[in-house]
Order: sequence, then structure tokens, then C-alpha cells
Amino acid sequence: MGVRKKLRAQQLKEEKKQLAVAKLTGCPTSPRKMRLVADLIRGVEVEKALQILKFNAKEASINLEKLLLSAIANWQAKNEDASIEDAGLFVKEIYVDSAGMLKRLRPAPQGRAHRIRKRSNHVTLVLGNKIVESK
Repeated sequence: MGVRKKLRAQQLKEEKKQLAVAKLTGCPTSPRKMRLVADLIRGVEVEKALQILKFNAKEASINLEKLLLSAIANWQAKNEDASIEDAGLFVKEIYVDSAGMLKRLRPAPQGRAHRIRKRSNHVTLVLGNKIVESK
């Protein structure tokens, strides 16, 4: 491996250590409804994001609050000696992708049937540090 490639690989490894990822798969909520809540906490500090989710009336906020707590726990597992308050954690990325659909039929007038699509989603949440160490 070349010197530049090795240095870049080490740099990426250090950057990745500062990130924490949590994924929620197959959540039985429509992706559109989940994105409304996810947009509220994108780019926000962790403490403020927890408060936003705790006092939000939407049902999707319950699942996102659990996911955020899981991401915080993942970050603590990587960085055992650091504290959350000093690290300046914030929600770096959050995105909602659609998952599989359950397709059901509902009876309709005149012997017909209408299809009902029960949607679900996958959510990926990435935490990062605001404090960047300068060299």
C-alpha cells in the first residue's frame, strides 16, 4: 500500500470512530409520516433532538427516540472515556427509505375490491461530533 493511500485509510478510520450509526428496519409506519419527524431533528444537537422527540405528538417520534438513544449507546461503546456533553454530538445524517409493503384487499361496491398498501420503512441515523480537533 502506498503512503498516501495508507494515510488516507488511517484518516478515514479516525473519522469513522467519531461517528455512531443506528438502524431501524421494518418499522410499520409510512415513510412519508416518518420523514416529517426525521426532518425535525436533522442537524440538531442530541439533547435538543431528544426533547423534540419526547414532546412531539406524532407516533413516529416514539420509534425515532428509541433509535436516537440506541445511537447514543453505540457512540458510548466506541468512546468509553469521553462524555456526551463534552463531545458535542449532533444528528449528522438521518434518512428514511421505504421497506416492503403488505398488500391487502378491501371490499368495494358492486363486487369489486380495492387494494390497500400497508407501508413500512427503514431509518438510518448517524451521529457526529461538532468539535473537530485541529492539528
